[in-house]
Amino acid sequence: MSGETEEGGPADSTSRSGTGLSAATPPSGVIIPDMSQAPLFPATGSPAEGGVSPRCTVFFVSDGTGITAETFGNSILSQFAIKPRHLRRPFIDTPDKAHQVVREINHTAEHDGRKPIVFITLVNTEILSIVKDHAQGLVLDMFNTFIEPLEAEFGITSNHRIGRFSDVSDSQEYTDRIEAINFALAHDDGQSAKNLAEADVILVGVSRSGKTPTSLYLAMQHGIKAANYPLIPEDFERAKLPSTLMPFKEKCFGLTIDTERLARIRNERRPNSKYASIDNCRYEVREGETMMKKEGIAWLSSTHKSIEEIATTILRDLRPDRLAY
Repeated sequence: MSGETEEGGPADSTSRSGTGLSAATPPSGVIIPDMSQAPLFPATGSPAEGGVSPRCTVFFVSDGTGITAETFGNSILSQFAIKPRHLRRPFIDTPDKAHQVVREINHTAEHDGRKPIVFITLVNTEILSIVKDHAQGLVLDMFNTFIEPLEAEFGITSNHRIGRFSDVSDSQEYTDRIEAINFALAHDDGQSAKNLAEADVILVGVSRSGKTPTSLYLAMQHGIKAANYPLIPEDFERAKLPSTLMPFKEKCFGLTIDTERLARIRNERRPNSKYASIDNCRYEVREGETMMKKEGIAWLSSTHKSIEEIATTILRDLRPDRLAY
């Protein structure tokens, strides 16, 4: 499921008061493509909207995992009607690796006939200088753009720590996230009702409405212990939540989905089955929404919302404390 809100579909119900939801180990080396080989990106293509060639390449270069550079860079790139080729180059933490990636950037510039965009998060000054001084691309230094003014404002120098995950053995936050991931996996799809008292949130909704990816995202990104439970025809016949969930109803948050989209998703899993039929999907979605309204459970449609938006809404409504850290 690609979590996503409804336009012209079921109305969202997020009326609860309050505000609710808001490791990598570097490898020994980094693999840089052989510059003697032809680049993977095609050499042909007409200019895209906005005058940007489809051959435009974007590098995300980091001395850590590159996740920060890629996340921030993609947020900026989403403002433009382009679809560039993305190349993440993590763990560029020695001068030799820096020269390798510079050679790749320059080769790409020559091949594409235009300068690549290079988002960098490098804290080592020697490595940073190699990329800045020798890369034939538009180099956007995402750290120092903000670090230098903040150093001036705070009156102190930054610690130049490489990577978010460099000291995970001493990080309680990291340990909590791992525990939350294990919890989400153990309580996926109603597998277990054990330790539900420890859950920060329990997602409910019909099968394939986006509960599992949302649970895992909450665990991985926010350290939220999220269980999820599928509402099934037997629940609708009883016209009430399963007895195992009733003591924890205040932790429940519902997901619904457009019936046609649900039928398409289910048909990919079980083609031409009753489970995937449009009539059955329509029935389950209707009954699921009716139950959530009856039980006073806040819910929203995942049809046109990203997982990030769903997770933030859940945090806002159920765990506002997790939006302040």
